[in-house]
Amino acid sequence: MEFLPLCRQDMEDRGWTQCDFVYVIGDAYVDHPSFGHAIISRILEQAGYKVGIISQPDWKNPKSIDIYGEPRLGFLVSSGNMDSMVNHYSVSKRRRSSDAFTPGGVMGKRPDYATTVYCNLIRRTYKHIPIIIGGIEASLRRFAHYDYWSDSLKHSILVDSQADLLLYGMGERSIREVADALNSGLDIHDITYVDGTVYRTKEVDDSVPTLILPPYEQLKENKKHYAESFRIQYNNCDPFTAKRLVEPCGNIFVVQNPPQKPLTQEEMDETYALPYCRAYHPSYEKAGGVPAIEEIQFSLTSNRGCFGACSFCALTFHQGRIIQTRSHESILEEAEKIIQHPDFKGYIHDVGGPTANFRHPACEKQLTKGACPNRQCLYPTPCKNMKADHNDYVALLRKLRKLPGVKKVFVRSGIRFDYLLADRKDTFFRELVQYHISGQLKVAPEHVADPVLARMGKPRNAVYNQFVEKYYKLNREYGKDQYLVPYLMSSHPGSTMKEAVELAEYIRDMGYNPEQVQDFYPTPSTLSTVMYYTGLDPRTMDHVYVPTDPHEKAMQRALIQYRNPKNYYLVREALLKAHREDLIGSGPKCLIRAVPPKAGGYTAPPPRKSSTKSGSKPSANQSSRQSSSGRSGAKSYGGKISSKSAASGRNPAGARGRSTTSPRGKASKPGKRR
Repeated sequence: MEFLPLCRQDMEDRGWTQCDFVYVIGDAYVDHPSFGHAIISRILEQAGYKVGIISQPDWKNPKSIDIYGEPRLGFLVSSGNMDSMVNHYSVSKRRRSSDAFTPGGVMGKRPDYATTVYCNLIRRTYKHIPIIIGGIEASLRRFAHYDYWSDSLKHSILVDSQADLLLYGMGERSIREVADALNSGLDIHDITYVDGTVYRTKEVDDSVPTLILPPYEQLKENKKHYAESFRIQYNNCDPFTAKRLVEPCGNIFVVQNPPQKPLTQEEMDETYALPYCRAYHPSYEKAGGVPAIEEIQFSLTSNRGCFGACSFCALTFHQGRIIQTRSHESILEEAEKIIQHPDFKGYIHDVGGPTANFRHPACEKQLTKGACPNRQCLYPTPCKNMKADHNDYVALLRKLRKLPGVKKVFVRSGIRFDYLLADRKDTFFRELVQYHISGQLKVAPEHVADPVLARMGKPRNAVYNQFVEKYYKLNREYGKDQYLVPYLMSSHPGSTMKEAVELAEYIRDMGYNPEQVQDFYPTPSTLSTVMYYTGLDPRTMDHVYVPTDPHEKAMQRALIQYRNPKNYYLVREALLKAHREDLIGSGPKCLIRAVPPKAGGYTAPPPRKSSTKSGSKPSANQSSRQSSSGRSGAKSYGGKISSKSAASGRNPAGARGRSTTSPRGKASKPGKRR
């Protein structure tokens, strides 16, 4: 197996005089199926096209994208496996210190808003060459969208980038179709018919059934219109039922074709059987390699898509709700390659995807008629038509456990505990506890207050409690001493100080001491981000309380870490504001003492600007907003998303409404729970 060209000399060594496509990426070049650029470039190679890679070009130098000369068919552009802004900044908008997708973990090798910057760089040299954009950044910014980092409503990325065509979603089918159309001599501006693409035009074809969204100018004037527009977009993410959508913007129209159809199992197998080198390019060895590969080097992708539909997650908008899976044979074949790796120690780190225990569509209807537009599969309760069955996943894990050289097979990419409980057979639950946990199981209840969970699209807290009870019961039955590590989120839309205190009380009762906190992170194209920006729940158009004041967010965050002496005064202020003085004192249920810790043991609360007012978001029709500067937050994590790519079907970073650093804390032992 051979890496694709990374420089002109590589191209010439292959005997090429010109590339068909030049692929500009914001990540280091890693030829592994967990990286979007690897899948797309290998698919094009399989189809007979010559692809050259330009990794992390110097965006200040136009010559950096000219190393191969002009491509025959066009440029492909992607910011990488993460939205560049999520990659660069924490939820508090502080610059991150490292980049796992860059050689040596060095920060600063790609620009902010990388897709747009790269496209504009190309246009400076090549005025008329086709530019096709894709990846998570382009996919989630395909229409007008709220941008947290600039605190503004931005145009479709097609408008700002000057690109000709946008491929959203996973892109395997659409990239082949677009490449073949260009190769046949079709002009890029005439490629308006491919599913899974978005294009710009000055005239809309009236012969195709179309839904017209409110124009960009109207969205900027009235946030309610933006919430309504997003609801239409969200309800048209299914490849079987979606209509074509058109968003007017000035004198042009941004047109989205329906999503591409899900890949069949055979197509999924073919995608993962392509001749990947399964490593980063050897030129990065001197810099210490690419850190992101460590998480996925010995992990297996078994599925993509997610019918969990959490409000803070953009997977519905990006991969869709219909589960696509690989065959056992395909996964076992990849496992055999992993076993042969010289660094393999006998541990397969993960077998999963966005949700590990989804191995088939939620119901048979989805395969022909798509997902229900107005009914979620799991929320608020599991649909009566949903098929909760783990037999196939159990069979797969059993086969992997039996492979020679495999000591342990872990499940780390997350499970849906409500789906697990919906399965009347507890075979998977039992085998999960017996064989597939590495000391602790990470689960995502996210919150404990039912009003907040309703905004999140998560099951009621009673469901999580039921899961916890059964988990520890099985641990006792099998003589295991395994922990539960719950992901919990502060400051999500709908969370008032009352609900924040309720979460702190739950943490007290279960004996959990989180060292880091997840603060809600408004990333493009999620329901929760729309709530954050508009103060409205787009599903119901109800008004939602949204904590945006930095001081209030700091208090909600501090409540989760109420045991930390440095948070004493923030916690005290929060309890007084919530009229929960009963939690201050020396009683067994108190969160903090009446007497503050000794001097030096705490951090004074952050100063409050006189112009800053605590409270909910302005209503949808109010144009005033608090300044985005200084919004407080802490690094936190939403699963292993630092290296789970959009292309692999794993959790794309920035797809979930939480920040991206692993939470560490003392997990609760069996018996220490509410």
